[in-house]
Amino acid sequence: MNKLLIIGIAFLFTINISAQINEKDSTVQVVAYWSKLDKQSYSVSYEKLKIKNKDTIFKELMKYEIDVKVIDSTKNSYTTEWLYKNFTIDTDNELVKKLTSISNDISVTIKTDEFGAFIEIVNWKDVRDYLTKVTKKLKKELKDVPNYKKIIENIMNVYSSKESIEANAIKDAIQFYSFHGVKYKLGEEINVKLELANNFEGKPFEADVTYTLDEINSKDGNSIIRMKQTVNSEQLTNETYNYLKKTGAFGNNIPDRKDFPSLTNETFTASRVHGETGWIIYSIETKEVSAEGTTNIEERIIEIK
Repeated sequence: MNKLLIIGIAFLFTINISAQINEKDSTVQVVAYWSKLDKQSYSVSYEKLKIKNKDTIFKELMKYEIDVKVIDSTKNSYTTEWLYKNFTIDTDNELVKKLTSISNDISVTIKTDEFGAFIEIVNWKDVRDYLTKVTKKLKKELKDVPNYKKIIENIMNVYSSKESIEANAIKDAIQFYSFHGVKYKLGEEINVKLELANNFEGKPFEADVTYTLDEINSKDGNSIIRMKQTVNSEQLTNETYNYLKKTGAFGNNIPDRKDFPSLTNETFTASRVHGETGWIIYSIETKEVSAEGTTNIEERIIEIK
């Protein structure tokens, strides 16, 4: 769902494209001022943690680089190429190491509107076909891994359609473009409701989202914008329970719904944006999913090189 439509057309009409930071009224508008062949390179770290009763029981760290290049610029849109490269991962799981290697040198083409807000992934079929080809080669290497067929199936489900790729495979790009196209005022909140992709194949998840302008740095010409996203807990718990029951993940030991622990899912994003160009300088996103004293954390940091 297009964030701009949800927040309202009124915000778009307030945008003055001559400047993004207005000290007089303490506002910032995030608009892309890019030209064809403009390019920026970023380093990315993606860490997964599992914490139980304050103890870290699982940790995994992936690092990679992205070259973002503007390959087309029109009055109404930008087309950018995202080249992923130099993946490394710190994990004891050999399977994860092999799966990570398939992402090297993937090129993803993304289209935004004239403000730099995400519209769509353009070459999703190329991405799907490339990963399908590479993943098939992994089948021989994974044949001794328990449930390897199911693992391959789950991977391919992520890349089976345009919608699933946009929801699961390019989260760094969604994070990158998440604040573009809107005008923010210091000290004021923008509260909206969004619908998020449901990987359990049910209705989209409902989420409450709050945007705030946290800081204006006029001296360096940048600003910090934050977002908090909270998924409807009851819906998340119901969908998770129904999925586990359907797939038989607990066998005959699945508890009654009333005894199933409530789940929470919150995402916090903060980005420092360059005022004159709309390029992201630094962005951090933390997702926390919790239930009964156990929290799964995913943290992604995108930093300009």
